[in-house]
Amino acid sequence: MRIGMGYDVHRLQEGCKLIMGGVEIPYEKGLLGHSDADVLVHAIMDALLGAAALGDIGKHFPDTDPVYEGISSIKLLEEVGQLLEKENYVIDNIDATIIAQKPKMRPHIEKMEENIAQALKIDVSQVNVKATTEEGLGFTGSEDGIYNAEKLLFFTFKINLTSGSTTDI
Repeated sequence: MRIGMGYDVHRLQEGCKLIMGGVEIPYEKGLLGHSDADVLVHAIMDALLGAAALGDIGKHFPDTDPVYEGISSIKLLEEVGQLLEKENYVIDNIDATIIAQKPKMRPHIEKMEENIAQALKIDVSQVNVKATTEEGLGFTGSEDGIYNAEKLLFFTFKINLTSGSTTDI
């Protein structure tokens, strides 16, 4: 069993779309980034690549490459899934937590789980996305401090992988 850890942060900014798990969420602000800035999918990709010891999304999809400008992170997740399949890895489960004060994620989580499962060619029962706030604390919940809190969101989680290859002895 291999375990990966993913983490991503993007600044919330007016004039940008808010994409989470491949779902466009109506909100007055969106996430600023080179691609579609989908922090949920970015952290999932980093965790998957890390569990397989294949680097991170910066190695595979550098933000200095114009080909990735504005690209759907779900498309990139599909590529990561293909890479894992080529290396004979099987995803056991994905458990992710989104930390954001606003907007409410609950109405969109089922579609996020479906998008992630479809991109990785796994059953939706293997994907769990949950959301929480920091109750007005920290950089996601407070307008005080160095992080300009209402303008950021992030999440962390772990993913388990097993090798799909078999060997006869």
